[in-house]
Amino acid sequence: MTTTTTTTRQAARTAKASVGTAKKIKNGPAIWGAYAFLTVAAILWLIPLLWAVYTSLRPKADTDRLGYFSVGGSYGFSNYVNAWTQGGFLTYFGNSVIITIATVALTLLFASMMAFAVSRYSWRFNVTLLIAFTAGNLLPPQVLATPIFELFKLIQLPYAISDSGSLLNQLVGVILANTGFQIGFCTFVLSNFMKAIPQELGEAARVDGAGVWTQYTRVIMPLTRPALAALGTLEVIFIYNDYFWPLILIQSGNRLPITTAINNLQGEFLSNYNLLSAGAVITVIPTLVIYLALQRQFVAGLTLGANKG
Repeated sequence: MTTTTTTTRQAARTAKASVGTAKKIKNGPAIWGAYAFLTVAAILWLIPLLWAVYTSLRPKADTDRLGYFSVGGSYGFSNYVNAWTQGGFLTYFGNSVIITIATVALTLLFASMMAFAVSRYSWRFNVTLLIAFTAGNLLPPQVLATPIFELFKLIQLPYAISDSGSLLNQLVGVILANTGFQIGFCTFVLSNFMKAIPQELGEAARVDGAGVWTQYTRVIMPLTRPALAALGTLEVIFIYNDYFWPLILIQSGNRLPITTAINNLQGEFLSNYNLLSAGAVITVIPTLVIYLALQRQFVAGLTLGANKG
């Protein structure tokens, strides 16, 4: 009885000491330092956005008279109205929607097929092909801009499909370029996710007579819905915010996405930065809405596949 009581007291002391150590660690200088660093970093990230919002609410006459780094004058939403009407943002936003939806759908479709092939089947070149897809992400788009531009210019299309007779100056050209550059990343992430699915599921499906397509559509794809949701959220934000490929591949102003069409608000000899700030804020709003609506999937996508395979 005495031995049992002594053991119980020692366990209680150990538990109390562990709790005290945990509290010290939780309230230690390292934690407070991390909080301070993250707070400063968040403020630094928010300053440009808040400054753009502040500038967009001021008329150009007030900033010219008082200076951009000043307080005072009148405030309103006239810059937003002018940016929307003068910039023709409704047309450009429609272009962004078409490019984003088509690119994300094609990217996830092709990446899931490739990931299924390299992760669920063992064949001679599966690892080599996965490395090749992943290595493509190491090349910056700027390196391949000239070859892709020349390639798209040489690909001839009927005028019934393309008024330029090629892939240049077409939304489909931007969709293909973005899809090609995003497939590698999505294939790598999805393949790691699919490797964690037990192989016994595929073996059971094959025993039941399921072919490759049936295994892909009815067994594997339903199990990868969380990964597809997270990747889809990330890809929507990536593609919507893309500025480079539309600038390179599209010359007609009415076919630009909204992120590139902000240049239309730029004057030839004089720039209205209040108007440009309003256009930039309008462009950011859909991204913020998507992030707030799909925040859980976005956060999951940041670490997706990190602990798989």
